Amino acid sequence: MSHLRCSVAGCATTLDLHDRALACPRCGELLEVVIDSPSGDASHLKRLWLGRRSSFDPRDASGVWRFREFLPLDYGAENTITLSEGNTPVVRGQKTAEWAGVRDLWFKHLGWNPTGSFKDLGMTAGMTEAKFAGATTVACASTGNTAASLAAYAARARVTGRVYLPAGQASNNKLAQALDFGAEVVEIEGSFDDALNQLLASKDPELYFLNSINPFRVEGQKTAMFELLERFDWRVPDYLVVPGGNLGNSSAFGKALEELKRFGFIERVPQIVIVQAAGANPLARMWEAGAKEITPVAKPETVATAIRIGNPRSWRKALHAVELSGGFVMDVTDEEIGEAKAMIGRDGIGCEPASATTLAGIRKLRAAGKLDRDVWIVAVLTGHALKDTDYISKQHERTKRELALAH
Repeated sequence: MSHLRCSVAGCATTLDLHDRALACPRCGELLEVVIDSPSGDASHLKRLWLGRRSSFDPRDASGVWRFREFLPLDYGAENTITLSEGNTPVVRGQKTAEWAGVRDLWFKHLGWNPTGSFKDLGMTAGMTEAKFAGATTVACASTGNTAASLAAYAARARVTGRVYLPAGQASNNKLAQALDFGAEVVEIEGSFDDALNQLLASKDPELYFLNSINPFRVEGQKTAMFELLERFDWRVPDYLVVPGGNLGNSSAFGKALEELKRFGFIERVPQIVIVQAAGANPLARMWEAGAKEITPVAKPETVATAIRIGNPRSWRKALHAVELSGGFVMDVTDEEIGEAKAMIGRDGIGCEPASATTLAGIRKLRAAGKLDRDVWIVAVLTGHALKDTDYISKQHERTKRELALAH
């Protein structure tokens, strides 16, 4: 049977799958789900998953539950909390590839999920487990996207959703989503890290925590890699470039690739490159310094609000994914993010600022001669362009002023 295990290899503490602990009782590190060997070999499951695309079972309409042989539990169609998330497109970069100086660039756009971000992939799994566990109130700290997702899935599960947001720092678009879906909004003075600390300090036994430190969230998010590889007939790109915030996504992708390789679905994993914003870059600083422990950024600051996080809780898991793949960690400036976001828009794709760190990183690597022009790259876009329309408006006003001054 699947179970929970400490994510630190040297600890190996195990717990029951449905234990509501968020950290190892022995060493305090995050937990992860251990998946049993899937039922069926790789060729059989690949055919099964593809065939489910024509099914009307609500689990098969989901790009998460369609791959349920690699999830910890099948709860049954009637107990699965889903909004038909996943199955998002992979779009080829055209102007973006030329601008970055590479030939073979693709975007896996997780912003085309029900609430406009990748969070829905984890939330369907986390909310289904919460409902199974009898939770009546679910909660998260958020920069905005997790709040919107939790609110929507809590509404579908008919439970109370409560979101903790750093006051004045979430985009109005994301806040509006949480309100529209009926969540209780608690605004906290300070950063995302302060909001998460306050939530974790809560002694309310009724609260079920649904941040990405919840291992079921990670299980849902990892299915993006199953979708991606299925789209390319299980061929593996050279590089997978991912934005870095709280690092749950990087952790999830690394876990997926490790499992797929272990069970014979792929022969190798792509090099994972995590790109952080320079004003919120604790993992990039750690990587550059060759340090063994992360040093939090006390006051993270970046226009990419979705990754404005100074103390990422999943850094050990993300670091494992990078090292497993032979990848690396880097950062880009807000100016570089802005230029990349504008170019993604000119390519007819669009994304929120945090997503554009990926393209900014690719261009920066290419300019420095650290990336070959002919490699095959998949960049992950995590949020929809409509997640932060204020940013778009301000950027265009700034451009108009600069043009006026130039003339």
